Amino acid sequence: MSVSPMKQEFSVPEGMYLLSHSVGCLSHQAEQVLSERYLTQWQQHGGDAWPKWLGIIDDFCRELGDVIGANANDICPQQNVSSGLTKYLMSMPLRANKNVILMHASAFPSVGFVAKALEQQGYILELIDQQFDPRDLDVWAEKISSHTAFVVVTHVHSNSGVKSPVKEIAELAKAFDAKVIVDVAQSVGVVPIDVKSWQVNCILGSCVKWLCGGPGAGFMWLEPTHISELKPLDVGWFSHANPFEFEIEHFVYADKAKRFWGGTPNIAAYATALGSLQLIKHIGVAQIARHNRLLRQRVYQAAEPLLLSVHQLDDEGGTLCLDFKPEAMLAFIEDLRALGAYYDQRAGVLRLSFHIYNTEQQATQLIECLQKLRL
Repeated sequence: MSVSPMKQEFSVPEGMYLLSHSVGCLSHQAEQVLSERYLTQWQQHGGDAWPKWLGIIDDFCRELGDVIGANANDICPQQNVSSGLTKYLMSMPLRANKNVILMHASAFPSVGFVAKALEQQGYILELIDQQFDPRDLDVWAEKISSHTAFVVVTHVHSNSGVKSPVKEIAELAKAFDAKVIVDVAQSVGVVPIDVKSWQVNCILGSCVKWLCGGPGAGFMWLEPTHISELKPLDVGWFSHANPFEFEIEHFVYADKAKRFWGGTPNIAAYATALGSLQLIKHIGVAQIARHNRLLRQRVYQAAEPLLLSVHQLDDEGGTLCLDFKPEAMLAFIEDLRALGAYYDQRAGVLRLSFHIYNTEQQATQLIECLQKLRL
């Protein structure tokens, strides 16, 4: 079996790395950009490095925009999804009798924590029970009402791999004038995304997983026609229309998405992420998705007789979330450890992810282990 031609572009840990749904592997290009455009500039220019550092942020927004089909002006760096969600939810006034934040109970817990905390401000968190499939539009239609202020949609669910029908849910929400927020942390970089086609209000994500950009480089995309109505409370000098005005009695929101930026920005995380974004764009998310689909399909077919449920891979993201029968789970984990594999478990589900740096040979090794368990 051939080695992935892109593996040489990344620093991949020894063994079998199947944890891209948690942390993507560091790219050599990320190391280069961090060194040349951040550390070297700091070393050579000290405080005068700021203009070049801010150029990193501009390039990050432009490269990310190319990956997700967005204009760079509509993107704002955020430390993480939770922080961005808090800022967005608090940027609009609470309306009487329209104070429900709706999401599925299988959303990432941190997202739910944000909404729960805002109950102190008068909001109500409503969770769609886990017994209901997050793809079931009838359930969403039943839950969305005139009291719904925000609908938070997880594009790809971390513990099941299930992919939500974002556009269709957004249409249901719009009928009740509810704002739609989408969490793409588990999909961006492995599932092709065109933000404009979804017709949503806000998209939040991070670069730590499939974009291989490391922690700290989160982002927010805002539908441009409603930016002017948003008044974030968590602001700083980089939320200002003119950050270098330095007049304490005169604050004017930036007219684009960067009104959500805040105080002195983190540059190093975005320099790292920029290098990997450039590489991911060069490879192409569509190509990554094809490679991922091929390896997932091969491994899933071998695993299917050992699972408790049937999966529809076309309705899932990039991670195989396998609910093995108990004896098969224990035996397969032993094999994974013997292979030096990196993997994890959540709620009785084994999670395995295949990125562009994973090989067909690795998939074959997993298949051989699974076939042995079926004998």
